Amino acid sequence: MHVVPPPVPSLVEGAVTHTRRTPLVHRFRHSNFQWLVDLDDLPRHRWPLSLLARFDAADHFEGGRHGGGIRGDLDHFLVKQGVELPSGTRVLMLAHARSLGHVFNPLSVFWCIAPDGRLAAAVLEVHNTYQGRHAYLVDVDDAGRAQVDKAFYVSPFNDVSGEYQVRLVLDARRVAVAIRLVRDGRTVLDAAVSGTPTPATGRTLLSTTARHLSMTHRVTTLIRWHGVRLWLRGLTVVPRQQQLEEAVR
Repeated sequence: MHVVPPPVPSLVEGAVTHTRRTPLVHRFRHSNFQWLVDLDDLPRHRWPLSLLARFDAADHFEGGRHGGGIRGDLDHFLVKQGVELPSGTRVLMLAHARSLGHVFNPLSVFWCIAPDGRLAAAVLEVHNTYQGRHAYLVDVDDAGRAQVDKAFYVSPFNDVSGEYQVRLVLDARRVAVAIRLVRDGRTVLDAAVSGTPTPATGRTLLSTTARHLSMTHRVTTLIRWHGVRLWLRGLTVVPRQQQLEEAVR
């Protein structure tokens, strides 16, 4: 797969959608914005803009313990998977920035783009509300599609069985990630985030933040709110077997 990404850093403004199909039907759509950034050239804002957007190695993978920030941890993860990136590979990350002291990324996506534009690797990093995180290396075809077995407890209403069917889009006009959870040939849920990239300047950061007040706090609140609604509707909670902190693999 070859990709021609937009200029970075960009703010990707759009929506997140989620449809649970079984055993209860539950749908929602919320406005959303995330950052698309180069891990080797992360935005560094002066105060007070730094209060609205900051990228910290502690918020991803193994917390920066391998040195080199988020990129260092990603490279270490890939080496453990037997992947060595070509020299000159860029890594673009789609994620929420830490804002007003808080960040929660249900899903961060990493595109590893070789100098010739080929997608050398793609990694999905999933966080749950129990302070755990888990990374998936996905093998993306020329249409941006991939599948990977589920291996991490996310929703309290789903165990770790099934597989994720993934679709990634990265171009100058659209950035999107769609994930379908399939179990025993049956779709359990569909989730997607999609948006239009706009160059991130001080002005666009202020205007976008004003349209999406307390974005990162709102993400956490909405996840818990929808969980309470499902529980009140009688959806069974599946006990969590994993330890609080998952080993990144």
